[in-house]
Amino acid sequence: MSPASGGPGAAERGHRSTAPTTALDAERRPTPGPVSLAPRENARFVAAVEDAGGAVVPLGDETRGLVWLSYSDVDGLDRALREHPGIEWVQLPYAGVDAFADILARHADRPRPLWTSAKGAFSEPVAEHALMLVLALLRVVPSRVQASAWQTEQRGISLYGKRVVIVGAGGIALELVRLLAPFETRVTIVRRGNTPVDGVETTVTVDRLDEVLPEADVVVLAAAATPGTSKLLDARRLALLRPTAVLVNVARGDLVDTDALVDAVRAERIWGAGVDVTSPEPLPEGHPLWGDPRVIVTPHQADTPEMTAPLLAERIRRNVRALNGDGDFAGVVDPAQGY
Repeated sequence: MSPASGGPGAAERGHRSTAPTTALDAERRPTPGPVSLAPRENARFVAAVEDAGGAVVPLGDETRGLVWLSYSDVDGLDRALREHPGIEWVQLPYAGVDAFADILARHADRPRPLWTSAKGAFSEPVAEHALMLVLALLRVVPSRVQASAWQTEQRGISLYGKRVVIVGAGGIALELVRLLAPFETRVTIVRRGNTPVDGVETTVTVDRLDEVLPEADVVVLAAAATPGTSKLLDARRLALLRPTAVLVNVARGDLVDTDALVDAVRAERIWGAGVDVTSPEPLPEGHPLWGDPRVIVTPHQADTPEMTAPLLAERIRRNVRALNGDGDFAGVVDPAQGY
């Protein structure tokens, strides 16, 4: 058996990062220089900076690049930027940057610092999780798992040939399209712009979402959380779905009206829902979504630290090389758009 076939000596494939890059003009390109990691250092990420030829220094006046490793300490990042105005590039730790929306908005009209996120880096594990939720819901796994006696009702829907609507056109959406290919699904991408997405049947803008929902067998939310996407799937839009449709959310909980979702699954107006993100989050103990036989709730773990750490390290390496003039930055954030 050869290594390629998975026998002894086969190389571990692991997750791979996609890397959308942006060519910057001279005004936006940060000045090369030392990099700091805060609010705490991490040996893996220090090694990533050094592997890319960067110098790691304590946060201070000589810092030009800042790798911020906390999603919760927003005030700490704000303080670091105020106290060290020489920082010209900030790497954020996750693909979503909504926690930093206020800071980004204050810097929206400034060329620096340049902001990069992990968008695209974690696409494979999140898309893999989304596909798992889709298949489990179609095959009524929540009901089967909760059963304490043999269920005789014949229920279950095949994914093959179904119409899938994916809201978002980033790395997660594109990786999910690739994973869906063996099922010969008909995919519609819903995105802000009207640029067609390769490999899908249809690409439409968000203002046409109401047109495509009634024909969807599967709806997957994989869009950034912005003021424009808050409660994108509300009671009215949930009512447009077929009774045999499933909804999966691996984006942010705020994209769905939670109360309306509870009503939809309780009334059996949709086949099922799988949510890795919720509003509120964490989902409180005793919430109606817990234990519902049509619902799967996973605790925002579509990607775990074991999966994301090597991917974030690769993103840091790539962007440190870019800081020092070798190539373009990956995952550039538009502060005005908020993603």
